[in-house]
Amino acid sequence: MFTKIKRYFALYAALWKNSVTREMAFKGNFILWIVVELLWFGLQICFVTVIFSQTDSVGSWTKWQMVLLVGASNFIQQLYQAFFLTNCTNLSELVRTGKLDFFLLLPVNTRFLVSLRVVDLGAFVNALFAVCVMVFAAGKLNLHPTAGQFAGFGALCLVGILIHYSLMFILATICFWTVRAQGIVWGYYNLFNIARMPDEAFRGAFKAVFTFALPVLLVSNIPTRVLADKINTPFAWLVLLGVGVFWAVVAEWFWRISIRRYTSASS
Repeated sequence: MFTKIKRYFALYAALWKNSVTREMAFKGNFILWIVVELLWFGLQICFVTVIFSQTDSVGSWTKWQMVLLVGASNFIQQLYQAFFLTNCTNLSELVRTGKLDFFLLLPVNTRFLVSLRVVDLGAFVNALFAVCVMVFAAGKLNLHPTAGQFAGFGALCLVGILIHYSLMFILATICFWTVRAQGIVWGYYNLFNIARMPDEAFRGAFKAVFTFALPVLLVSNIPTRVLADKINTPFAWLVLLGVGVFWAVVAEWFWRISIRRYTSASS
C-alpha cells in the first residue's frame, strides 16, 4: 500500500511539473487570467458595499461578516478551480475525440488521471488574495480565531471542495451519453456565485435546493460561520460532512456506470 501511494505521489508531482511548464510557455495568458479573476473578485466586494449602503445587515450578517463570507467563498472556489475545474470541463473532449482510450490503457486509476492531470496555477494566486481579504475582514470584526477554529475552517473547506468536485464530476460524466457536456458543467460553475450570499438571505424551496440538492450555500456559509464564531452546535458541521460523503459516493457510483458506456475511438 505504501509503495502504491508513493507511486501516485510521484505521478502527481510529474503532472504538476507538466502544468508549470505549460503555464510558463504562455506567461501572458497566465497573468491575464489572474487579472481577470481579481477584477471579478473586486466586483463581488463592490456588490457587498452596494448592499450595505442600503441596509445595516442581511439577516444576522453584518457588512464585514459578509466580506469574510465572500473571501471564504472565493478561496474555496479558487482552490477547486486550481485542482479540478479544467479537468472536469475537458472530460467531454476526451470522450468525443477518443483520447480517453489512452488513459484507460495506462496502469493507473483512470479517474485519478482524468480528475487531476491539469493544475491551474493562477488560481492559487487568486486564492491568496482571497485569504488577504478574509484577514482584513477578520481584523475589522476584531476576530481572534482559535487553532481549533482554523483547523475546522480548513477541514470544512476541504469538504466543500469535495462536494463541488463530486457534483461537477457527475455532471461531466453525462458526456458518456451526450458526448458534449461543457454547457452543463459551466452552468453548475456559475452557481458558485450564490455561495457568496448569506444563507439567511434565502427562503423556501430555493434555500432547500441550494442547501441540500446543490449545496453551494453550505459549502461557504458553514466554514465562514466557524471563523466568525456564529455556530453554537455541531449540527451544521455534521450536515456538511454528511452531504460531502453522500455526493462523493454518488460520484464514484455514477463514474462506474458511465465508463461502461464508453465505446472507444475505434468503435
